[in-house]
Amino acid sequence: MTRHYDDESDSMANAKRRADAAFELFTKLGVEYYTFHDRDVAPERSTLEESNAALDEMADHLKALQEKTGVKLLWATQNLFSNPRYMNGAFTNPDAHVLAYGCAQVKKVLDINHKLGGENLVFWGGREGYQTTLNTDIKRELDHMAAVFKMAIKYKEQNGMTAQFLIEPKPREPTKHQYDYDAQTTIAFLKTYGLDDHFKLNIEPNHTTLAGHDFEHDILFASKFGMLGSVDSNTGDPLLGWDTDQFPMDVKKASLAMGIIIDQGGLAPGGLNFDCKVRRESTDDVDLFIGHIGAMDTFARGLRIAAKIREEGTLPSMVKERYASFDDGFGKKLEEGTVTLEDCEEYVKKHGEPEQRSGQQELYEMILNRFV
Repeated sequence: MTRHYDDESDSMANAKRRADAAFELFTKLGVEYYTFHDRDVAPERSTLEESNAALDEMADHLKALQEKTGVKLLWATQNLFSNPRYMNGAFTNPDAHVLAYGCAQVKKVLDINHKLGGENLVFWGGREGYQTTLNTDIKRELDHMAAVFKMAIKYKEQNGMTAQFLIEPKPREPTKHQYDYDAQTTIAFLKTYGLDDHFKLNIEPNHTTLAGHDFEHDILFASKFGMLGSVDSNTGDPLLGWDTDQFPMDVKKASLAMGIIIDQGGLAPGGLNFDCKVRRESTDDVDLFIGHIGAMDTFARGLRIAAKIREEGTLPSMVKERYASFDDGFGKKLEEGTVTLEDCEEYVKKHGEPEQRSGQQELYEMILNRFV
């Protein structure tokens, strides 16, 4: 890899060198898309105007790199968590001035994302939550967050933008309790405020495990409710209680995730994105390539395995059989909503005690292992 000499300064020259190095990595790996936070690609300055000017300059450089390499923008997002002004959140901050600053940052990223042809735009509420109920008006903060999303929708529509809006759930860290806790919580929020037609979810399995779920849980939940838009394909260490952003290397977990994506017909316009870091102990340049290649191979193997499972048909047929009592008769009527509590009572009186049916978890796991 060509040495680009990152001098770790916040100069525009250094920002461009970093972008050049990133696009060299993209082209050598053969990836078709990239993503960024606004403050990742351009340094924040002392005023909004100066920060926006730096971002405009960097956008021109990124556009030239895209045209040169053919690499496209999957999504951009706004960093509304690193600057101390956002220590109490951005959209849910108790200070209207801070909320306005966050909205101004969103507006600029919407413009830049549109200019660069970004196919999605991610909202990640890194600090949208609270530390204690003693000083927090939860309902008011959620109302404010919904109001910001409605402003963003209006701006998008007024300016002919077509990017899919995505929300990335996360339960905690750095905030004690974040409002977009997991897929289920986020979907409930969107439906409560009438926003669900305008958003899908960008699921990071690392965040799913922080919420106490399995790697694949939020992917499955979002998909089943038609809300899975993209996957931020990181994983974490189950023995550590924070967001470690590791490259995913578990083929079995990748197979479960890719099976869900197959079942919903793909992710477009979203995708699989790596927001991962090599470990502190992995200090060679080649480690960065190995991390990306290994993770890409993991998901590729997972895709092949998931496809074979569906082609072979045993596991899908077993799941279908497990719910067969709802395919006709009383169960079908129940799903159709034509059964009453009185009907349930009468059914039990007629048929007596239900037959005990095993969940057969060990058998399901053994069959999965045959493919992995």
